[in-house]
Amino acid sequence: MTATREPAVKPLKLSNDQIREILPHRWPFLLLDRVDKVQAGVGGVAVKNVTATEFWFQGHFPGTAVLPGVIIIEAMAQLAGVVFALEGAGPIGYLTGVRTMRFRRPVVPGDKLVLTADKTAGGRGFSEFKVSARVDNQLAAEGAITIADPATTTGKV
Repeated sequence: MTATREPAVKPLKLSNDQIREILPHRWPFLLLDRVDKVQAGVGGVAVKNVTATEFWFQGHFPGTAVLPGVIIIEAMAQLAGVVFALEGAGPIGYLTGVRTMRFRRPVVPGDKLVLTADKTAGGRGFSEFKVSARVDNQLAAEGAITIADPATTTGKV
């Protein structure tokens, strides 16, 4: 008797329009330009193109534009939110924890930020993700974040 294996789930690619169907974020806070691959409840890879016209560069910092670290964290959290939502969570996942976040290099206008989010743990409406952001294959930021489904956390977000 031959064993049968279930077919591997092929990762999805998502356009910006498809991302907007999953995430409630809108301009100027929808940070993902595209998702190159995502597997529900497992992980994903996305791109955020950094442009000089983004409004935070007006004050961060005039003359030496640097993408704020909190924006990089938000972009990684949005990717984790896509992975989380596709797994069957509610329409929005809240960022409820940031651990061990480290910033390794500045991100500036013109950079293509390649984001990864890989689920490392989860249960009862929460998922933890190992996240990273790279520019030209150089690590810009890395850490661990937690995303929660507010519908299942009974207000304890």
